[in-house]
Amino acid sequence: MESEKEKTLDTLKTASEILGNSNETEHQLETKTESEDPETVKDSKETQKETTIKQCKKSKEASIKPRIKQLVSEKEVNNSAVERIFKYLTDYEVETFQTYGNFRKWLQRPVDAATLGVFRMFYGAAMLIDMAEERGGGNLDVRFGEPLHCHFPLFDSIQVFSFPIMGCIYLCMWLGAIGIMLGYRFRLSCLAFVIPYWYIFLLDKPAWNNHSYLFGLVGILLLFSQANRYCSLDKYLNPAMPSTVPYWNYFLIKFQFFLLYMYAGMKKLTAEWLSGYAMSSLSRHWVLSPFRWILSEDLADLLIVHWFTAIFDFSIAFFMTCSKTRLLATPFMVSFHLMNSRLFVIGMFPWVCLAQVPMFFGFDWPRKLNRENFNKFYKKLMKKDKLQNEDEKKAKMNGSQKATNQIQEIKDKSENPIFYCKGCQKQLNINNKCNKTEYLQTFFVLFYCALQLFLPYSHFITKGYNNWTNGLYGYSWDMMVHSYNTIMTTIKVVDNSNNKTHYLNPYAFTEYDRWMKYADMAQQYAKCIKRNIDYEHQRNPRGSPLSSTNISIYIDVWCSMNGRFQQRVFDPRVDLLTADWSVFKRTPWSLPLLTELNHMRPRLRNIADDVLSWNNYSDVMFVADFPGLTLDHFISPDLTNVSLTILEGHVRYKSESDNESYFLTAGKSIGLPVGVMHHITTIGMKPSCYLYTYVNKTMEQENIIIDNTTKEKPLLPLWQEFKTRVENYKRFLQHMGNCILYLLYGVPIPMKIRDKD
Repeated sequence: MESEKEKTLDTLKTASEILGNSNETEHQLETKTESEDPETVKDSKETQKETTIKQCKKSKEASIKPRIKQLVSEKEVNNSAVERIFKYLTDYEVETFQTYGNFRKWLQRPVDAATLGVFRMFYGAAMLIDMAEERGGGNLDVRFGEPLHCHFPLFDSIQVFSFPIMGCIYLCMWLGAIGIMLGYRFRLSCLAFVIPYWYIFLLDKPAWNNHSYLFGLVGILLLFSQANRYCSLDKYLNPAMPSTVPYWNYFLIKFQFFLLYMYAGMKKLTAEWLSGYAMSSLSRHWVLSPFRWILSEDLADLLIVHWFTAIFDFSIAFFMTCSKTRLLATPFMVSFHLMNSRLFVIGMFPWVCLAQVPMFFGFDWPRKLNRENFNKFYKKLMKKDKLQNEDEKKAKMNGSQKATNQIQEIKDKSENPIFYCKGCQKQLNINNKCNKTEYLQTFFVLFYCALQLFLPYSHFITKGYNNWTNGLYGYSWDMMVHSYNTIMTTIKVVDNSNNKTHYLNPYAFTEYDRWMKYADMAQQYAKCIKRNIDYEHQRNPRGSPLSSTNISIYIDVWCSMNGRFQQRVFDPRVDLLTADWSVFKRTPWSLPLLTELNHMRPRLRNIADDVLSWNNYSDVMFVADFPGLTLDHFISPDLTNVSLTILEGHVRYKSESDNESYFLTAGKSIGLPVGVMHHITTIGMKPSCYLYTYVNKTMEQENIIIDNTTKEKPLLPLWQEFKTRVENYKRFLQHMGNCILYLLYGVPIPMKIRDKD
C-alpha cells in the first residue's frame, strides 16, 4: 500500500511539473510578443500560443495516462486475485456480499426444495424418537406425576401443569413432529411441535444440552421455511404449490450447523482442553481401539480425543462449505458422528447432524436420484431393440439439450455473474424488483445470525449464571469441554426455632444433579425444598420432624472439574433462602475454581498412578479447601490403611476419637482412624490441598464375586438398544393414552414411584 501511494504521488508531481512548464512557456510567449509590433505579430501570436498549449497538453497526457493505467491495472489485478480465491473457496462472487441489495437477491433467489424436504422428513422422524428419550416421555409419571417434584425453570413465571395436562402437551408435540415428518399442514404442525418443545425445554435448566438447544432452533427455522414443497402431503394435496424455495431457507439451517461446529471447535482451542484433562481414559473404548495399536492410551487421549477433535470441530464446517474439499471431508464427518453415537449417550444428535450433511451437496439431488432409479427400472421392462432406439434418441436429445444448457449457462454468467452458482444445473430468473417483504426477511436473517453469534459470548451480561464456567450449559456450545466428578453433596436444614440440624437426601425432590454446579439452580432447589416442607408441615404438623417452618438451608457440594482437586462449589455458611442472587451480578457465595493450583495436576496424575499400583483396591482422593473453612469427614469402616498427607498450605486436624488437635504443614502425613468423624480446618491466607489414601476391603470381596459371574458385554449391542427404545416408546404412548382417558372419562392413572436412594 505504501509503494502504491508513493507511485501515485510521483505521478501527480510529474503532472504538476508539466503544467508548470506549460504555464511558463505560455508566459514567455506572451512576453516576447508584447515587445514586437502588435499589428505585425498579432496573428502569429495567437497561432503560436494555441500550438504551444496543445503541445503541452499532449505531453502532459502522454506522461500521466500510462502511469494512471498502470495503477488501475495493478489494483484490478489485486482485486481479481482476491475475488478468484473467494470464488474458489465459496463458489460465489465477492460482489454478492458487498452490498445489502446484492445479498438480498442472493438470499431470495429461488432454488429447488428437494434437499430441504428430505432434511425435514429426517428431522421430524428424529424428534419422534427423541421425545420418548431425552424429552422424558418414557418417564412422564416420574417427572411430572409427583406434586412435590422440583423443577428449575429459566423464568420463575414458568409453572408446571398437572400430570394429565403435561401428557396432553406431549401429545400435541408428538402430533406436531408427525406433521413435520409427513409435511401435512406444515405451519400448524411446526407450531404444535415448537411451542410445547420450548416450554418443556425452558421448564428444567438441568436438562439442557447443546443438541436440545439445537433441535429447538431448527424447529423455529423450519416454522418460517417452505420445507413442505417436496415429498409432503401438502404438495400432494396441492400440486400447484411451487417446487422452489428462497435460498435463505437453506442458508439459515446451514449457518446454524456451521456455527455449531465452529464454536464447538473454538471452545476446545484452549489450554484447558488441549492439555488433555477433560476426556481422560476415553481411548479405552472399543471405537478408538485402532488408535491404540500405534499409540499408548495417554497419547491416544491427548492426540486423538483432544487435539484431533478440536481441529476437526473447528475446520470441518469450512471443508464442507468449500466444494473442492467437500467430498474428502464427508467420510470424516460421517465417521465422526457414528463414533459419537457409540461413545456417548447423546440421543438423536449424531443422526440429526448426519441428516443435514446432504444439504451441502446441492438442491435437487433427490430428484436426480428418483429419475435415475426410474430409468433403470424402465430399461429392465423394455426389450433390447427398443432400448437401443430409445437410447439413440435420448443421446441426440441430450446432446442438443447439453449444448443449449451450455449456451444458457454462458449467457447467465455474462448477464448475471453475481448469482451464478457452479453447482447449480439451472439458473432461475431472479426478480430484480425489490419489495419490502424481501428486505424485511433479509433483515431478520441477518439479525438471527448476529444473535446466534453473540449469545455464546454474552456472559459478561448474565454474570449470575457464571460459576466455574461462563453461562448455563446448552446455548454456549461447550460440547464435552468439561467433565465433573462430584463426591459429596450435603443439604443441611436448620430448624431456627430450636436450633436443631437435619440432613436431606440431595435427590429427595429431583432426579438431576447439574443443579449442584450452578448457583441459580442451587437457590431454586433450596426454595423448592422450603415450599415442600411448608406443604408437609401444614398437611401433617405432628408428623413433621421440624417444629416450625422457620428454617435455613445450607448446601455444601464437593466437586472436581477436569482432573483438579475436589473443592467446594458454594459457601456452606450462607443460607440460600436469604442469599442474594441476580442475573446481572456475580454471585458472592459461589466459590471460584482454584485455578492457582493448576500447576499441580501433572503431579496428581503421578501420585494417582503410584497409589493405584499398590494393589487392585487401593485408591486416592485429592482435596483442596479455602481459608477459614472446615471439612467434616466420616471415615467408613469399609476402608482400611487410611492416611492424610498435606501437599500445600496449613491445616488443623482434629478427630472425635482424640481430644487433641494437630497442626500439619506441607509434606506431613498422619494415619486416620476409621468409623469416626474428623475435622480439617484450613488456616492461613492461602488455600490448602491434601490427599487421602486408602484401601477398600468391601470392594475387594465384592470384586471377587463379580469376577466369577461377569459376562463380557457385546461391542455393538444394537438389538438390545432397539428393544430398550421400543419399550421406552411403549411407556411413552401409554402415558399419553392414560392422560387422555383420565381427562375424558376419569380413569385413574397408574403411577410409578421414583427411587430416591
